[in-house]
Amino acid sequence: MRQIAVAVVMILANALSLGPALASEDRETLFVVVTSPEPQTQGMAMVLSTQAVRQGAAVELLLCGPGGDLALKDAPQTVLKPRGATPQGMLMQLIEMGVQPQVCALYLPNSGKTAADLIAGVGVAKPPAIAAGLLKDDTRLFTF
Repeated sequence: MRQIAVAVVMILANALSLGPALASEDRETLFVVVTSPEPQTQGMAMVLSTQAVRQGAAVELLLCGPGGDLALKDAPQTVLKPRGATPQGMLMQLIEMGVQPQVCALYLPNSGKTAADLIAGVGVAKPPAIAAGLLKDDTRLFTF
């Protein structure tokens, strides 16, 4: 009887430890591409991305062209009402939530910037990985 009880406990412990991993694999992915130079548009992209994370979605964030400027250490800061937040501040909150934003592969070489100019937590996209993410069945694409 003791062996059965131990086996049941081990099976349950194993199942519980797999639960979060299975849940994360089953999450929908929101793929957000930000190209707009407009602070309100950038801010709305960050607000909706934040809400998607809070509601359980995985968020992939790609910043291209003027949208890539959000990731620069010296980016201009526009404070938006009603919360008094900046688009970059909201981007940094997303990073704290586990989102790993990336600037598009063409951004740095065409802006005269380097990876050292980016805020912490922002990477440089690799086109094959971006294409693979976009092609997943559970990916929803939003562009701003």
